[in-house]
Amino acid sequence: MRIAVAGATGNIGALTVALLQKDGHDVVSISRSLGVDLSTGEGLDAALAGVEAVVDATNLTATDRDEAVASFGAATRNLLAAEERAGVRHHVLLSIAGVGRVDGNAHYAGKREQERLVSAGTVPWTIVPATQFHDFAAMVAAWTEQDGVATIAPLLVQPIAPADVAAVLAEVATGAPQGRHRDIAGPDPQDLVDMARRTHRALGRDVKLVPTWSGLFGPEMAGNVLLPGDDARIMPTTFEAWLAEQR
Repeated sequence: MRIAVAGATGNIGALTVALLQKDGHDVVSISRSLGVDLSTGEGLDAALAGVEAVVDATNLTATDRDEAVASFGAATRNLLAAEERAGVRHHVLLSIAGVGRVDGNAHYAGKREQERLVSAGTVPWTIVPATQFHDFAAMVAAWTEQDGVATIAPLLVQPIAPADVAAVLAEVATGAPQGRHRDIAGPDPQDLVDMARRTHRALGRDVKLVPTWSGLFGPEMAGNVLLPGDDARIMPTTFEAWLAEQR
């Protein structure tokens, strides 16, 4: 099966490409560094020739809500239009569990725009909502770290291993469109501050963490907001198992 992966050089995209290739599929890797620009549509028509399914694992960095919506929207519109021209039969979008429950965050607003465009489009689709990844805590701390001190929100999350996310995306891409897939999550809820502390320890880093709601993640994301739905598909890799691989 010929499958394109958008965001192929990113964390999840690269893992998804590797799994699909391992299973014998013909994979087209899409990223700006490989000559295909979703923001303009440049190179998309050639990349999608003969493609049956597309996995969108792209990620954009924007702290402004309007910028995030515009950027995610433009990329998604260009991708869907090219898929329609190419006769693609399945669009698979990686999204976020609970994306509709967080209003103030720019990234969530952009992902909601992606979901809106995909679900309203003509290409049959599956949206896969995932919880935060196991490396999320250290990434968030890195955004604010200065002189060995980092601020981080005390979020309650149920993180999932990047490899498990890729496994679901590869499985879904080779099947029939499902509409909205169940949330996918890891086995156990975790405190984000504790996750960052343990990740730093495993990596041999000494970073002082200051819990606060004053950053990108406000109190509207407290409590159970980021946890998966009751019918979530629970993937096997624990945070502890993933952490052991980072040492």
